[in-house]
Amino acid sequence: MLLLPIRTSIRPWRTPYINYALIALNLIIFFLQFHISPNEGKLAFRPWVVNFALIPKNPRWWQFVSYAFLHGDHWHIGFNMFFLYLFGRNVNDRLGHLGYLGFYLAGAAFSGAGHTVLHISSPIPTLGASGAVAAVTGAYLVLFPQTLITVIYWFFFIGAIEVPALYFIAFKMILIDNILARGQGNIAYEAHLAGYAFGIAAMLLLLATRLLSGSNFDLWAMIKRWNRRRHYRDAVSSGYDPFTGQAAAKPVKVREVKKTAAQKQQEKKITELRNEISRRIAQRNLPAAAELYLELMQFDSKQIPPRQDLLDIANQLASSNKPAESARAYEQFLTHYSNYEYAEQVELMVGILYSRYLNQPEQAVKHLQAAAEKLSDPGQLKMCRDELGRLED
Repeated sequence: MLLLPIRTSIRPWRTPYINYALIALNLIIFFLQFHISPNEGKLAFRPWVVNFALIPKNPRWWQFVSYAFLHGDHWHIGFNMFFLYLFGRNVNDRLGHLGYLGFYLAGAAFSGAGHTVLHISSPIPTLGASGAVAAVTGAYLVLFPQTLITVIYWFFFIGAIEVPALYFIAFKMILIDNILARGQGNIAYEAHLAGYAFGIAAMLLLLATRLLSGSNFDLWAMIKRWNRRRHYRDAVSSGYDPFTGQAAAKPVKVREVKKTAAQKQQEKKITELRNEISRRIAQRNLPAAAELYLELMQFDSKQIPPRQDLLDIANQLASSNKPAESARAYEQFLTHYSNYEYAEQVELMVGILYSRYLNQPEQAVKHLQAAAEKLSDPGQLKMCRDELGRLED
C-alpha cells in the first residue's frame, strides 16, 4: 500500500527563504556531483565527492554536515527535497531564518553522528539529506501536531484522506518506515531515527524552556493539558474536591430546569459550531473558521470565541473583503478583550473599515480618535491622523 503526503493544511505567514535556499543548494550540488566517466561512458561521481561523504570508520569533522548535501540519484534527492519543501516551510517560518538554518545543520550533524556511532567500523560512505529532513519533520510534529496532512493512498484503488500530522509522522514515517521496515534496501535507518529524535527533543526543549514561544496547539501544550487532566482525575478519584481544597461533599440535589426541544437543539448546534471553529483554527484553516463564526453569530450573537481565535477570524474576514462582518468581529473583540496590549491597532483597523469601506464617518471617527490616543508606531499614527483629517475635511 502506497501512502504519499502531498500537502499540509497550513501555510507559512512569511516566505521561507532559507528552506528554498537549502533546496536550491542541494539541487545545484547534485548536478555538480556527476560527470560522464571516460572509461564506462556513463554518469559517475566526480572524484571529490568521496571527500565530503560521511565514512563512519574514519570520519572527518566537516563530513558530518557536507554528507547531507550529497545524493545518490534523482529519486534520492527528489524525495528528500519534496519532504523538505512539505514540512520545512512552516518550521522555517516558526524558527526564523537564522534559527532554522542552525537547526537544519545541527540536525544533519546529529543524524550523521548517530549513524556513525552505530556503524563505527563501516567503510561504506553515507550521503543524503534524509537525516536533516527527518529532524525538520520531527520539529513539524512537535510544532504543528494537530494540522492535517493530505495523503494519497494507492491500494487496489487510488484516493486521498486527511490525517493529523501527529499520527501520520509518528506512526507512518517513524514507526512503519524506519522501525518496522528496517533492513529493506541500502537505507541509513539509524540516521533517520537520530534525526527524528533530535528534531522532536530540540523543539520540546525550546518550548519547555520558553526559548521558543508556544501555542495552545503544539505538542508541549498537549502534554501539559494531558498532565493536568491526569492530576485532576487522580485527585477526584481519591475523594478530593479540587475547587474547595477539601474532601468532596455529598452531591446536592437541584431541580433541573427543563428545556424545550428547540432550546436543546440550538445549544447542541452552538456547541458543535464552537468545537468546529476551534478545530479549524488549530488547523490554521482560517477561511473555514471565519465562515463557521458567521454561522455561529446567526444562532447566538453573544457567543465569544477565545481572544486570539476571534482576532484571527476578524483579520480573515477583513482580508476576504467582508468589511461589515469584519468590523462587527473587531468590535466584539474590543468589547470583550479591551485589555488587549495592542487594542489601539484594532481600533485603527475598525476606524479604517468604517471610513473607507462602510461609509460610516461617525463610527470611523470614534475608533480613529481612540486609536490616536494610544498609537506609538509613527507609521500607524500618521495613517490614523491622515484618515481623521480626510474625514474632517
